[in-house]
Amino acid sequence: MIVDRALRRACFAVSLILMAPLYAAGGRSPAVIVDHHVHVHSPAILPILSAYCASPGRTSKCDPDFSSPLTADDLLRAMDAAGIKRARVMSTAYLAESPFMTPPAPDHVAIMRAANDFTVALARAHPDRLDAYIGVNPITSTALPEIERWRDNHHVAGLKLHLANARFDYHRPDQVMMLAAVFRATASAHLRIMVHMRNQAAGYGAEEARIFLRDVLPAARGTNVQIAHAAGWGGIDRPTLAALGVFADACERDRAMCANLRFDLVAIKPGTVSNEDRAALVALMRKIGLSHFVPASDWPFARDLGAYYAAFETLPLTSAEWRQIASNIAP
Repeated sequence: MIVDRALRRACFAVSLILMAPLYAAGGRSPAVIVDHHVHVHSPAILPILSAYCASPGRTSKCDPDFSSPLTADDLLRAMDAAGIKRARVMSTAYLAESPFMTPPAPDHVAIMRAANDFTVALARAHPDRLDAYIGVNPITSTALPEIERWRDNHHVAGLKLHLANARFDYHRPDQVMMLAAVFRATASAHLRIMVHMRNQAAGYGAEEARIFLRDVLPAARGTNVQIAHAAGWGGIDRPTLAALGVFADACERDRAMCANLRFDLVAIKPGTVSNEDRAALVALMRKIGLSHFVPASDWPFARDLGAYYAAFETLPLTSAEWRQIASNIAP
């Protein structure tokens, strides 16, 4: 089953690469082939969002788009309008077990499981368009059993982790060990890993990236790891650049260590930041290697995918470099 899944992914990737020039014809901005980071809330999650967003445990308001009751059909229409062929759908199941929810939902485990069931069902219903990533809070007792529940299910492509939502603390060795155990279990289950690694700590940056590289990433054991928001959580700021700089230095020292590492460019909002920060980001991207950066939108936060990706042309990349990134497909 694992071999079959790998073969189908490889064949699909080759076919998309062959089609890529068609979307760049006519001098238009090249269409993204695969959006590596989108969301569709499940019917299990939608009813708890108002309580989650209003919870005293949260430190900021929810974006209105966050709680919109949009469907897979809405996502597919947005993809079609932008010429995007495939998307990786990240379950928001982890919200049910977020410590931001105070008090916690009494049936949080059942909600988490139902949300993952829903996301996997989307991939089952649209195998030619959508890949499913289940979601867990890595520092809960339910994380490892939930990963095991999906072992060898060929409709599951990977695992989504959101460390800020989990209130993960890089400076608590017990939590770092739990995160590494989740990476190890996910690799054992032959699933990809997508991680929002920036946490809520005010001092996040280089030191946290070093801890991740030293104590967490090796547990992935060669599985493909995608780091959301270019190691930040949106925008291009000093903490993001500091963390990404640690990865750039590490990749320069050891290319083999970076072989299975990818960074998505979700919500970096290049048109809203300074020329200096845009240039700094691109310099780090080039140092790491542009093949390690993949297009991603965080839909529905970016409702109009064509406009969202057009904004990336404000980065100081050459047209050839942006064409490469637009056509990148993470393994």
